[in-house]
Amino acid sequence: MAKDYYDVLGVARGASDEEIKKAFRQKAREYHPDRNPGSSEAEERFKEINEAYSVLSDAEKRARYDQFGSADGPGPGAGGFGGAGGFGAGSPFGDIGDIFDAFFGGGGAQRRTGPARGEDLRADMELTLEECFSGVERELRVTRQENCESCHGTGGRGGERPARCARCGGTGQVQQARDTAFGRFVTARPCPVCHGAGQTVKDPCGACHGSGQQRRTRTLKVRIPAGVGDGARVRLTGEGEPGLRGGPPGDLFVFVRERAHDRFLRQGSDLHVELAIGFPEAALGDEYDLTGIDGPVKVKVAEGTQAGQEIRLRGKGMPHLRGGGRGDLVVHVALHVPRRLSPEERELLQRLKELGNKGGEGDKGFFGRVKDAFR
Repeated sequence: MAKDYYDVLGVARGASDEEIKKAFRQKAREYHPDRNPGSSEAEERFKEINEAYSVLSDAEKRARYDQFGSADGPGPGAGGFGGAGGFGAGSPFGDIGDIFDAFFGGGGAQRRTGPARGEDLRADMELTLEECFSGVERELRVTRQENCESCHGTGGRGGERPARCARCGGTGQVQQARDTAFGRFVTARPCPVCHGAGQTVKDPCGACHGSGQQRRTRTLKVRIPAGVGDGARVRLTGEGEPGLRGGPPGDLFVFVRERAHDRFLRQGSDLHVELAIGFPEAALGDEYDLTGIDGPVKVKVAEGTQAGQEIRLRGKGMPHLRGGGRGDLVVHVALHVPRRLSPEERELLQRLKELGNKGGEGDKGFFGRVKDAFR
């Protein structure tokens, strides 16, 4: 049965040369043998795709194919690999090096063997609100790789420096060529001798077995500045993993986790606290001594203060992490209603009730103001 080359590439019969080329590239990538190892179906599909492109990419062959409507129409050799659909000059992929770039994004790139920066490390530290307010210095135990003290990081006994790998010439890779039905393909693999490092040690260090590094636990002092908050991080430059092949070490990042406080709620640099007062104090006004984050503060409750009202004390909150000054202490007034009354208290309140000023629907109060805010 004759093959429909347009159907093989997934294009219409009136497709332009650019559309045919684009479809071929997509199909060839999808069914390339190196992407489908061991798949006979993919290999056959790849062969059909190449055969279809070799015909449809050539104007004369395509015209004969459109006229005769069969694979035999274009004439001998149309499906071969040496024509326009092959991997030589005139192929949409160019020469053999371009094939790997097209399929694998640069398969011939060499493994990096120069100096490399060490990995960064992370540590978590839990602090109280008071510690975040004042700042604190803590000791932190960190386990990390360090340069071997015996070979000073070279990996060779007595500090002997590694030599260039004779197998790969220092590239860290070896090339392997294999012949297939579609031509010769060259692939790069990590060097089996140096395992991609590009260097070998003749007499490995006995302490680190030639790796040049040992795992150790160190105690570091960490200074946490005043004003830090939950999720803040402090960088300790050069306290991460050591660099490779003479590269600089990484950094250590200490992430702060702030413990929840039993009285204060923190929002940025502001602190929020609740103050419960009685009805007489709310109606007549009063003054209270409140314990702030760094000591006692005086809170003046104005006459006629309502439940839920906020009193803002400037500069009594948390220090700003960057820049001077502090946030505010926001006092939320709560109305304290006694559960039990003495006979005298009951009599006084009954008298006050009879005098009127009940509030009622016309007085929005705290709940009404909350609804207004949401509207």
